[in-house]
Amino acid sequence: MKTTIKVLLFAAIGMLTYLCIMSILTPIKFERERAQREKVVIETLINLRTAQIEHRDQKGYYTGSLDSLVTFIKTGKKKVVLKEGVLSDAQLLAGLTEAKAAAIVRRGNQREITENGLTGFRRDTTTVSLLQALYENKFTPQQIENLKYIPFSEQVVFEMELNNSYVSSNGISIPLCEIRAPYRTFLFDVNRQETLNLIDLQEKLEKYAGLKVGAVNEPNNFAGNWE
Repeated sequence: MKTTIKVLLFAAIGMLTYLCIMSILTPIKFERERAQREKVVIETLINLRTAQIEHRDQKGYYTGSLDSLVTFIKTGKKKVVLKEGVLSDAQLLAGLTEAKAAAIVRRGNQREITENGLTGFRRDTTTVSLLQALYENKFTPQQIENLKYIPFSEQVVFEMELNNSYVSSNGISIPLCEIRAPYRTFLFDVNRQETLNLIDLQEKLEKYAGLKVGAVNEPNNFAGNWE
């Protein structure tokens, strides 16, 4: 009888010790994995933000569809200036500007080019794909297709919301865009309870329970909530 009690006591002590250790290690493990996943999600949000800003600059508005945004990235073009050579401080002090230097080079007068120290100076405008202009070809067209999905989720699409009716205090209409990745979509499989605790904490602090860029209630420079 005493032996049985001792065995049960040791088992209980072992179980309590295990539970204590896990109560410490589980949050640490969760926070480590959360940090790694957030880094990837943030990078994707930044890539989407870059594309939306380019869409707005070219067309005057944000697109309301991630599918159309992906198509825009894959098929769009952008004018870029290819630069060779830089103006020295002496040239700038002498009143030479980028525009003036480019105009001299375009005229093609070799004597004028030499006198102004512009040999090797080039400013040529060309058209390149958006994949090259925005992302320096770090994505293939197929990889761009996956840009709309929240990393570490089961192909859950980022949430996106537009506000095209915002008018500033001085009467200027400003299109607004917000792109979101809720914690539940990319953290539940790490530890459901820890994720629920994190969501509950963010809601009590009246903060968004996830990662996002932009805002639809007021302009925020398309900033991320981690910035």
